[in-house]
Amino acid sequence: MDVLTEPARRTAPTTRLLRAELRWIYRRPRTLIVLGLLGVIPVIMGVALTISGPAGPGGGPGGPDEGAGLLSAAAGGLVLPVAALGMTMNLLLPLAAAMSGADALAGETSTGTLRGWLLAPVGRGRLLLVKAFGVATFTVSAVAVIAGVGVVTGLILNGTDTLYTLSGTTLSLVDSLGRVALAGAFLTVQLWAVGAVALAISARTDHPMVVMASVLGGVVVFAVLGNLDALSWLHPFLITDSWWSIVDVLRDPVPLGGLTQGVLVAACYGVAGGALAYGRVISRDG
Repeated sequence: MDVLTEPARRTAPTTRLLRAELRWIYRRPRTLIVLGLLGVIPVIMGVALTISGPAGPGGGPGGPDEGAGLLSAAAGGLVLPVAALGMTMNLLLPLAAAMSGADALAGETSTGTLRGWLLAPVGRGRLLLVKAFGVATFTVSAVAVIAGVGVVTGLILNGTDTLYTLSGTTLSLVDSLGRVALAGAFLTVQLWAVGAVALAISARTDHPMVVMASVLGGVVVFAVLGNLDALSWLHPFLITDSWWSIVDVLRDPVPLGGLTQGVLVAACYGVAGGALAYGRVISRDG
């Protein structure tokens, strides 16, 4: 007599899971609103700087209209996107990364949709990998929106004649775009680290607001500690300490010391956050 056996369930392909995660992220109204608000920031900065000091003839470093030229350069296609990235990195970009990490695990746990992933079936380790990919992709999108809108706004307002560095040299458009890309890549790595920490916290709670409050609280505390000279020995270990190294991309030549240290510190935070998230995901019940 033949024995009927239940066929083994097929494991869902990873590419399908990644596509599903991206569709889930970018179909959320909150995601589109956040990206839209981030894109408005460099436009407001560029318009405000242009109105404050319109560029005049001879307006460059050392020129007869140096003040207007400097304001024009600040609203140009090189400085404007880097300045917008630097300003938003203090709060808004970490908030976006924390929001994405909170939605990835805690948010879906609270709504019960995370259990559906496990029924796909998807291994817990692969589930975390898919969620981490979603967080990483969203942070890349956030940085790309600010940098891209900043470059376009600067070029529309001031053209290619104001691509000055802090060292007083003038760059070509291609070199300027390379500098902006370097700044964006540097901050993306920092946000990946923030997102990894957010995932670690998100794996331990069902409340997304707890994740966001914890990450933002940590950013604020680190910023305060970074301003205390008595704790100078601690500064190299704070992930926020190197964020202002983004300004180095505006120098000629670019000093890589601060950028390299920032990437290494962010990598340490990212590995630690990922390990903590993995340990919790594979050991939690349900």
